[in-house]
Order: sequence, then C-alpha cells, then structure tokens
Amino acid sequence: MRRLFRENGLSIVLVSAFVAFWIGQSVAGYREYNDEQTQHGQPESEFFQIFWYVVLTAFLFQKGSAESKKLDEPEPVDRDPRSGKTRPDAPWPVRRGGAVLKLYEHSLSLAFLLLFLVAIALHAVSGASDYNEEQTAHGRLPVSALQYVGTSRFWFESFQNWQSEFLSIALVVLLSIFLRQRGSPESKPVDSPHGETGSG
Repeated sequence: MRRLFRENGLSIVLVSAFVAFWIGQSVAGYREYNDEQTQHGQPESEFFQIFWYVVLTAFLFQKGSAESKKLDEPEPVDRDPRSGKTRPDAPWPVRRGGAVLKLYEHSLSLAFLLLFLVAIALHAVSGASDYNEEQTAHGRLPVSALQYVGTSRFWFESFQNWQSEFLSIALVVLLSIFLRQRGSPESKPVDSPHGETGSG
C-alpha cells in the first residue's frame, strides 16, 4: 500500500480532491434552490488549483507522468542553496540567506495562495452583488459579502469551479503517462517508455 501511494500519490491526491469538491458541489447544490447555476470567480479556481499543484508536486509522485519528479533520483529543484557555494548570479534572496531565503523558497506557492485569497474575496463581493439583486427582487434583505460566503450558493459556485480545475490537472498528470506531445516541455520524449517518470 505504501509503495502504491509513493508511486501514484500525486494522481491519488488530485483525483481525491476532484471527488471531494464534486461531493461538496453536490451537497451545496442540493441546498441551492435557485435553478440558475452561474459561475463566478473563475480565476479563483485556477489560482487554488495551481497553488495546490505547486505544493503537491514538491513531495508527491506519479510513476510514469511527465508532470512528476523522478521517484528515486535527486532533482535540481530539490537542491538546497545553503549546502554549497552560492552562485554569483543567484537571485538576491538566495545570496541574502536567512528568513528572506526561507520565504523565497516557497514564494511561488505563496504567490498563488495570495492570488487565490484575493480572487475569493472578489468572488464574495461580486457574488453578493448578484445575490442581493435577486434577494431584493424577491422582497428579501440584502446580505454583506461576508454573509454571502456563508450561503450555499457561494460554496456551490466555488466547489463547481474547484472540482473542474482539479479534474483537468489530474487528467494532465495521468494522460502524460501514455500520451505524448512532441516539442512540449509538459510531455516526455515521444520514444520514452510509459513507466519513465519525469519529462526526461
């Protein structure tokens, strides 16, 4: 079982996330009585998906996928810049070291997390505006953006976005095991065996 997860952890987690968000969407959708299923905040789902993809690919693997690090070989992206002589052309945070370097080591995922938080806040504000138009039209009181976040409609829209994005990235990971795109860095070389992990 441990070997199965080690060799397929990336796709297991991504497909599990898709299933979890699909269930969440179904539950929230059940509670959402409005037949209109509009999507708000599409960038929110993209930032959420990319944040998790960057984080998960740092320590999970998918045997045979071009989107995964190799199972038992060291990769340049795992190199600790503290373990040797710092390159003279290294970015400033690497040369500086300390807390600045610690933050820089995770800056890519943190940037996508920040973009996700901004996008979800914008989703709450714009979604509340649309929701309040319907509330007013039906003689109900409007809600604040924070109150809107507590509605089933907000979560239905969010889960709907998240599940579709996690499905798409899971498919990229899994399809890259068996399919090729000559010239793309997202693909293995055309003549690589299916079991070879990494982009080569």
